[in-house]
Amino acid sequence: MNTLILPDVDRALVAHLRASYALNWDGIHGFSHWMRVRANGLRLAQETGADPEVVALFALLHDVKRQNDGHDPGHGARAAAFARTLRTDYIDLDEEAFAHLTYACQHHTDGLTEAHVTVQTCWDADRLDLGRVNIMPDPKLLCTEVAKRPDIRRWALERSQR
Repeated sequence: MNTLILPDVDRALVAHLRASYALNWDGIHGFSHWMRVRANGLRLAQETGADPEVVALFALLHDVKRQNDGHDPGHGARAAAFARTLRTDYIDLDEEAFAHLTYACQHHTDGLTEAHVTVQTCWDADRLDLGRVNIMPDPKLLCTEVAKRPDIRRWALERSQR
């Protein structure tokens, strides 16, 4: 277990996710990616008004049910279904926030840009980490004006390539 987990990240949830994750924990879709998506999303949420709890949970869940690191259709739907199994023990959101979380997970690779601002913030947070695989996020594919800003894209790119 990574001992550098941020103090406000639920360690029991992270342990459960690690046990449920089929791929390399340190791989391109693993824990480091989740933490960068979390940081991206929380930074964006400060300006977009997105629900930071949904954004933080999205970061942990959106890729947890990947079966490979390549083309993996359905991993978002699997993540949304998995989130539903966590609701009793790990996720305490009201119905609307939970609906945003599952929608964001299910559709995060569909290329959509129109949705509730919390969902848009989740998608942008993930897309801003594409630099880790040498893909520059296209501003036309980002949802929020905040994520489209050059300073935000540069900040996220630098972090994704470390």
